Amino acid sequence: MKSISPVLYAVVWISALWFSSANALDITITQGSETAQPIAVAPFPGSDVVTNDLRLSGEFAPLTQSQMVSTPTQLSEVNFSDWRMLDIPTLLVGRVVDGEKGKMLEFQLINVYRQKIILHYRFPLGDGNERRVRDTAHVISDLVYKALTGIEGAFRTHIAYISLLRKGGGKRSYTLEVADADGANVQVLLRSPFPLLSPSWSPDGRRLAYVSFENGRSEVWMHDIYSRKRSIIANFKGKNSAPAWSPDGKSMALSLSLDGNSEIYVMNLKSEKLRRLTKNRGADTEPAWSADGKKIVFLSDRSGRPQLYSMNLSGGRASRVTFKGRYSTSPDISPDGSQITFLNGEGGRYRIAVMDVGRSGMRLLTSNQQDESPSFSPNGRMIVYATQKSGRGVLEIVSVDGGSVQQLTLRGKDVREPVWSP
Repeated sequence: MKSISPVLYAVVWISALWFSSANALDITITQGSETAQPIAVAPFPGSDVVTNDLRLSGEFAPLTQSQMVSTPTQLSEVNFSDWRMLDIPTLLVGRVVDGEKGKMLEFQLINVYRQKIILHYRFPLGDGNERRVRDTAHVISDLVYKALTGIEGAFRTHIAYISLLRKGGGKRSYTLEVADADGANVQVLLRSPFPLLSPSWSPDGRRLAYVSFENGRSEVWMHDIYSRKRSIIANFKGKNSAPAWSPDGKSMALSLSLDGNSEIYVMNLKSEKLRRLTKNRGADTEPAWSADGKKIVFLSDRSGRPQLYSMNLSGGRASRVTFKGRYSTSPDISPDGSQITFLNGEGGRYRIAVMDVGRSGMRLLTSNQQDESPSFSPNGRMIVYATQKSGRGVLEIVSVDGGSVQQLTLRGKDVREPVWSP
């Protein structure tokens, strides 16, 4: 049995320094995966969070409470024959126990067929408040996910997005918000009567860049989510748009119209020096960095229609990446550099697609009419995006195989432009 390490404990609780509960996102399963692994999560403090996390991944199909034959809290209480009859290979149990320094949340991940413990950890609960239980549950989810898939979990990460509140008289209010990956603990970072666009996370997850029109024109701002301090990064003449952090956090790709035409530039964030990458008659925007920081994929209409192109950071000619569909925009490259997700338009429908880097094949993941702004999870196994439902924007998460779709609905708001944190 292991106790949680001090390092992991610190990571769990750094989010509590700046996140507080607010309006939560409602989660609805719109499509389940036929290949999801069955698992049972017996009741314990935070088990509902773990259940939802595993379901959200699209790779697990947790039993409902009514489907469970019993509710054990530790290995000695498990009747393995009952669980084998349900064909449940894995069982997660937990309980609160006394530790040397207070209450601890203990969990055991059990292989039902081998009747053996896969994982066994204890976590300090402190005063046991809801936020602490939720954060601990996300850590458990990550540990369980990695133990069963071999891939790092992404349940302790966050999603930033823009929400629009429509007021009387045609007025609108824009907010930059951040929520846990499961939609809980919504935090408003910025309110503005002027449009906010294109949020982009820094590689360390501490800052967000975005576009604001608060000074009567487009400007790129940087916002520290812990100190709440913000500053202007780019307010050059013309348009300042589409910020994208480099993987090392030292540079930022931008779309600027210094000479009247939108082109891709790279700014050194320390020296503030600009380097121009593209130069052609078409409009170039929406840059996305490759995982190794050596290439940029971007949107251009140089062929007559919006399509994706790739270019070495060292310069040279840009090569076209997408060929299927009349419209390809909003690229995002997976953290391991193996895949690109983007918005594909054809026949009046705009859907989320994914393709392997270096190959021409494309797979459509969604079947909606009007999707936008796909963004990979940090483990590359899920994609968050915005879509239109009943005339307003909601967020959905799709597994990379397209098998599972979950909808996150912020009550009373029009939500758009999501981006997943590192």
